[in-house]
Amino acid sequence: MQPDEALDLLTRGAAHIISKSELREKLALGRPLRVKLGVDPTSPDLHLGHTLALRKLREFQDLGHQAVLILGDFTAMIGDPSGRSVTRPQLSRDQVAANAKTYREQAFKILDPAKTRTIYNGEWFEKMQFEEIIRLNSFVTLQQMLQREDFRQRMDQQQPIHAHEIQYPIMQGWDSVMVQADVELGGTDQLFNILVGRDFQKHEDLPQQVVLLMPLLEGLDGVKKMSKSLGNYVALNESATDMFGKLMSISDELMARYYTLLLGRELPADLHPLEAKKQLGAEIVQMYHSADAAQKVAEEWNARFSEKRLSDAELPEFRSEAADAVTVVAAAYAQAFATTRSRGDVRRLIEQGSVQLDGVKLADPKATLSLQPGQTLRLDKTRAVRIA
Repeated sequence: MQPDEALDLLTRGAAHIISKSELREKLALGRPLRVKLGVDPTSPDLHLGHTLALRKLREFQDLGHQAVLILGDFTAMIGDPSGRSVTRPQLSRDQVAANAKTYREQAFKILDPAKTRTIYNGEWFEKMQFEEIIRLNSFVTLQQMLQREDFRQRMDQQQPIHAHEIQYPIMQGWDSVMVQADVELGGTDQLFNILVGRDFQKHEDLPQQVVLLMPLLEGLDGVKKMSKSLGNYVALNESATDMFGKLMSISDELMARYYTLLLGRELPADLHPLEAKKQLGAEIVQMYHSADAAQKVAEEWNARFSEKRLSDAELPEFRSEAADAVTVVAAAYAQAFATTRSRGDVRRLIEQGSVQLDGVKLADPKATLSLQPGQTLRLDKTRAVRIA
């Protein structure tokens, strides 16, 4: 593929690039580029938000370039402060190592393993002497760090900024030096960190990496970005049933966004929103599971909701103590679907007749429910649980 043609493909869907002219020059070098993407194993799951950068990395691979996937075992112990209003809880080495075990497997649902160099940044950081750490810190100023929007917001709100958090962009930047990255991918919240990498490469007399940023994917709530810590995510390693069910729960407005970012095309104008959502869920399940799994969960969903045969459907299990209807239903959302519903929202669902126990509508939000194993509690049009 000619440089201009490759440039058009690789920049499609990107939110920000520094710069297109630099990327074209690198594509014209006639050698495979080293394209870096770092992920921190702060939990056992990669999610759909991660796939935007992973799929862009796969596009580079398909053109013959090398993917450098950095598993941040050292940076994960700090926690990326980007977009955070509070300090992340620090993780131990054992926690990070346990989380990292499945990251490669999940990433290779998208990436070509034969064209991927996977590396832990502990390979260089655990050998680093304190003198070298001081040297890296001398490359940046405190004023630079405090210009970050997330740090400035914390200062304005009198929230603490801990000294170890300032090390995070320094460490991510040094990763780029160690792997001699030609391009670094990330979300738009990674701009500052990736620019530090460019500065470090310049300090070390290396060619500076191109910054290629992908949009941030909103989570299931449609408001905040998809995040493991916020619990509003769809994990790549969760069951096909859970993946499909979560996607069926999103709003119509968010569905249009997911079509664009996850499927790379516009929402079909001629499809009923419910059918379009089913199609979205089935295609994503097919991507990360199989065509058979996608067909099965779609048929299961139709049996569960469209045909109202909940008694025969495979449903998430839910355990509950006797309590008022609002409390029970809110707990079912949180326990079975990792989704938070306010008491006011749940009350309205009950009053509208959306909540049913074994096919009987619950009309009184204050009624005490004492549930029995095997009963079916329908929460709304797209979600139901089996009492365990």
